[in-house]
Amino acid sequence: MFIDTHCHLDFPEFDRDRDELIRRAKLEGIDYIINVGSSLKGSLDSVALAERYTFVYATVGLHPHEADNFNRNTELQLMTLAKKDKVVAIGEIGLDYFKNYSRPENQRPLFISLLALAKDLKLPVVIHTRQAQEDTLKIMKEVTPSGAVVHCFSGDDKFLKECLDLGFFVSFTCNITYKKAQNLRDIVRLVPLDRMMLETDAPYLPPEGLRGERNDPTYVKLLAAEIAAIKKTSVEEIGKLTSDNAKKFFGLK
Repeated sequence: MFIDTHCHLDFPEFDRDRDELIRRAKLEGIDYIINVGSSLKGSLDSVALAERYTFVYATVGLHPHEADNFNRNTELQLMTLAKKDKVVAIGEIGLDYFKNYSRPENQRPLFISLLALAKDLKLPVVIHTRQAQEDTLKIMKEVTPSGAVVHCFSGDDKFLKECLDLGFFVSFTCNITYKKAQNLRDIVRLVPLDRMMLETDAPYLPPEGLRGERNDPTYVKLLAAEIAAIKKTSVEEIGKLTSDNAKKFFGLK
């Protein structure tokens, strides 16, 4: 069993063959896909995909890049979407001080608002944090969600320890296969298998050897193979343990 816990099949990169790709993923052993909303439109589209395919589930949320355009109307629409049957988390949400496409002073209130929504609905959260780890942790300690996964983990061992101490999960993408990503592989070695999940973040971050191409959920198996080599265990074991984590975290049926 393999689960891609974070991808964006609603993105235009998949417009030409979305349905075919989703069917192929199932045939190739991807048992569940979590399609992650990163905008209001993306959240709407994620819910629509989840309603169309039995093994696809959705999250709804606003990426920090959306913060400058956040308003009460958007918040109300997200609240409605979050109550749909196959919505399993709020995300991706968080802080991004690297690109600063939205002002930090707008990112923080958005993050707090969506954490509060998740807490009210007893949903876990999918966290995006980039060069904003201190503020991310500070806010999450103040508005504690029922569960959290830090997606596309790229922090150092200190940040990892803080996340694990707070009970968070971490997920890794295929960028751990890159030749210059030894620092990420070192972090993978430190993460207990009962706190780890797999993701592709498709269409982004395809595995080494496929860079420049479109990523897709089937490549989660290549990610599992890389982690199995790092952990000195089998791909089957990685698939089983990370899938068990994801099923419990997202409440997959």
